[in-house]
Amino acid sequence: MIVHLASFVWKDGTSPEQVAGVTAALYEMAREVPQLRFYLCGENLRLRPAGADFGVLALVDDPAGLDAYLDGEAHQRVQREWLSTMVASRQAAQLSSDALSVTGDWLAGH
Repeated sequence: MIVHLASFVWKDGTSPEQVAGVTAALYEMAREVPQLRFYLCGENLRLRPAGADFGVLALVDDPAGLDAYLDGEAHQRVQREWLSTMVASRQAAQLSSDALSVTGDWLAGH
């Protein structure tokens, strides 16, 4: 499995309504991407100093799944309609983990 991590710092003036909107749009997008095995996004809890404003964790099976997710129309739509106007900076990393296993309805409640 590949773990995709992304963190975002919002532009000054980004509103709580925009953050709620992009969060909803990202979860809606996740439902449209069959390559996603798990998806989690949300505001930083700020339990430690510094850090980003928002984070994303996505699990896919392989590099082809990552490409399908990131390059797919659903992800590109969220980028165009939300993230392009909100993001001041973005960082991302991909990690390999064959030890992960995800079961259950991981989108329940979103």
